[in-house]
Amino acid sequence: MWYLIEGHDGPDVLPKRLAARPAHVGRLTALRDAGRLMLAGPCPAIDAEDPGPAGFSGSLIVAEFGSLEEARAWADADPYIEAGVYERVDVRPFKRVLP
Repeated sequence: MWYLIEGHDGPDVLPKRLAARPAHVGRLTALRDAGRLMLAGPCPAIDAEDPGPAGFSGSLIVAEFGSLEEARAWADADPYIEAGVYERVDVRPFKRVLP
């Protein structure tokens, strides 16, 4: 089943986010290579493709896992959590309709 994982950044975490990004993207690449990643990306904190020093408000991932518990465990192991980027992570089932 598909699960939506939404990480919410804490205040002033852009340096932490940039430092942890290679490890974070590596995990997403592994999901993609396994055919289990629908989409992933950050949410700019301002209305701009490149928010510069404004940074990001969080991230969105939609990926396939065997259960909600498996999705939560995967999300809990994210390098952004260890680095203190996310102050909260929501994980919930997702039903793909389009495209």
